[in-house]
Parts: sequence; structure tokens; C-alpha cells
Amino acid sequence: MSLSLIGRSLSESATLKLNAKAASLRAKGEPVIHLGGGEPKSKAPDEAIAAGVEMLNTGEVRYTPADGIPALKKAVTKYSEEYYGHKIEAANVIVSGGAKQSIMVAMHAVLDPGDEFIFPTPYWVSYPDMTRLVGAKPVPVLPEDGSFYPKISDIERRVTPRTKAIIINSPNNPTGAMYSEQFIAGVVELCEKRDIYLLMDDIYHRLLFDGKQPISCYKFAKKQGEDSKLIVINGVSKQYAMTGFRIGWAVASRGVVEVMTNIQSHQTSGPCSISQVAAAAALNGEQSSVESLRAALEQNRNLMIERLKTLEKVKLSKPDGAFYCFADFSAYKRSSTELSQFLLNKALVVTVPGIEFGMEGHLRLSTCGSAKEITEGADRIRWALDMNSPAEIAMGDRKVVRDWA
Repeated sequence: MSLSLIGRSLSESATLKLNAKAASLRAKGEPVIHLGGGEPKSKAPDEAIAAGVEMLNTGEVRYTPADGIPALKKAVTKYSEEYYGHKIEAANVIVSGGAKQSIMVAMHAVLDPGDEFIFPTPYWVSYPDMTRLVGAKPVPVLPEDGSFYPKISDIERRVTPRTKAIIINSPNNPTGAMYSEQFIAGVVELCEKRDIYLLMDDIYHRLLFDGKQPISCYKFAKKQGEDSKLIVINGVSKQYAMTGFRIGWAVASRGVVEVMTNIQSHQTSGPCSISQVAAAAALNGEQSSVESLRAALEQNRNLMIERLKTLEKVKLSKPDGAFYCFADFSAYKRSSTELSQFLLNKALVVTVPGIEFGMEGHLRLSTCGSAKEITEGADRIRWALDMNSPAEIAMGDRKVVRDWA
């Protein structure tokens, strides 16, 4: 069977593969602790649920415009003004089936085969394969100092005449690092100067800790209207805990949105009508659920750091936001894939190998579960790796004795 070169070049999503593995083990009754997920456990806002149910009860669940329903686009314009200080019109908005599709459609709109697409390392697992899907070349950029905080010089040294776009994800998945205002300003200036599109993956932008506030890229932009090089992506999945609703959006110039809309119309037509109505209700409704989630995630981050510090060989960088801890386990002298598999087999703990994010020796540990899951998960990791820890540990309703040296 002859398959396409692009199709054969792609790998399965590491995070989705782990989700499936965890679900399979749980179905068999295994007491798995999932520290690999990127999904808040809190409920979607009541307003969102009520709006979706009301529409469903009418029985009038139909196609929508390819770029989204007017009510949701209006809610996004309000959101942009409130949280970015940037006034836009509905024509500057396209709604998609999740922020992931918004990014993908934006890439199709601005990248040609052979173009280069830059993103800092560590990066979200999907960026490289999404780049290959449009026939472009992924260009991951590891900061020279080895930290999670790139400098503008790191980006500049990788820009070539083939560079067409850069994507910035802050706070970052997997590190939780929030990039500085100076860095964001520098990237905006660089992109405007070199005529490069700048995609801002802001899906975690309100989930910040320690009193930090979101940074609006528009604050530094000089080019406006059709000259703007900014494409800002967001959605309801993370901050509103509405992952299954699959609603994201992009804000860009009218010309870019028109092209994105044409592309999306041939991909999936319009996003799900029920999900869009629910998303509009979430954006327009009471925002206390976002703050409740943010506060809970900050507590979970603190708990994860506290538990991991009991492992002397593990190095940590305190996350500024999102819901991940990207910990350095390289002292254990295994590849991150081997270590992740070992922890799943021995401790029944799901983690994501750092190599999937472009940085070997690390594991991404999710903090969006319960405090109990974080505590037990970290304790199992310590039990599996630290020979000075007690040899026996509880896993579900049974006791397990460590049987390796």
C-alpha cells in the first residue's frame, strides 16, 4: 500500500497515546495515576452547560457559518478588549474546532512548502508534526543558556530568508514558563521588521501564578489593520475546563481571517453549533470559575514541587503558569522514554517523556488532577526511583513491594 510522504512522516500524538494507555489500564482495574494529561478536572461553567442544553432541547442543531456564529464572534471581540486591551471587529475573528485547529488553519494560511516555522524549545508536542503537515520545515530553538526562557537573540540567530512565521506559547506547555514582557516585545518587533507572521498560542494566558498578569502582544505592535503580522490564538478548553467542547479561535487581520475561513470551510465547515453557544455563554458569563481553577492549579503546583523535592536527584524550575511541571530526571541515566515506561510499568504512574517536547532527560508531570493524585503519584515515583524510600507502597487496595535494585 502506497501512502503519502507527509502521512508517513508523522508520529502519533504522545499525549493522546498515553491517555489511551491509561484508559486501557484503568478499564482492567489497575490503580493508575495519570500525571500525563493536559485537561482540567473541574466542571465547565454552569452557563455553558445550560446554554448547550437549551439549544439541544430545541432540536434545531444545524450547520453554522464556517468562521463561527455571530454571537460567539461578538463574545470574542469583547474578550479581546477586556483581556488584551485591543479593540477588534467580528471580521477579525475565526472560530474553529479547538485552538489546535485555529493554529493548523493559520499555518495553512501563511506557510508554503519549504518555508521555515520557528518555535522555542521545549515546545508543545504537536508543533513539529503540524509544521510537516503543511509541508514546511520545523525550526525548534533551544535557548543558549539551556533555560526555559528564550532570549530574542536565540530567535534571531535562527531566522533565515525562508522564515515565514514564529509561534510563541506563554505560559508554555510543557514548562509552565511565562516569557518576559521584554522578550514578547522583542519578538513582535522582530516579526514586524522582517515581515514574519507571529502566532501567539495564548491558550493558558489567564492561568498564571504568584500574582503574574497576562501580557498582551498588541501593546508592542506598531503595524495595524491589514499590515498586522499578529495571529492570536485562544479558546475555552483550558481556562474554562471545556476541553471536550472543542472551541478555539484566532484573531488576525481581515485578510488573514478571510483566507483561514476559506481553508476551514473545505476542512470541517463550521464548528459544532452547540459547542459554540456554550462557549459564548462561558465568555459572557460569570468568570469566577476561571479564578477558582487558577487558584487550585497554583496550589497543585506548590504541592507537586514540595513532593518532588524529596527526590534529591531531580532538578526543578518553578512553573509560572499553566498546569505542568517539567522536571529534570537526567541524573537517573535513562532516556526520558525509558524512564516514563519504567514508571508506568512499576509504579502505574503516567508521565510524558521530555523528548516529545524536544528536551531529553525530562518528564512532564501534570498538576491539573486532584491533590490526592499528585501526592500519591509523586510518592510512587519516589518509591520507584529512590532506594532509600520504604520498599512497600500502597497501590489502590493492595500493597506492592519493590523488587528491583
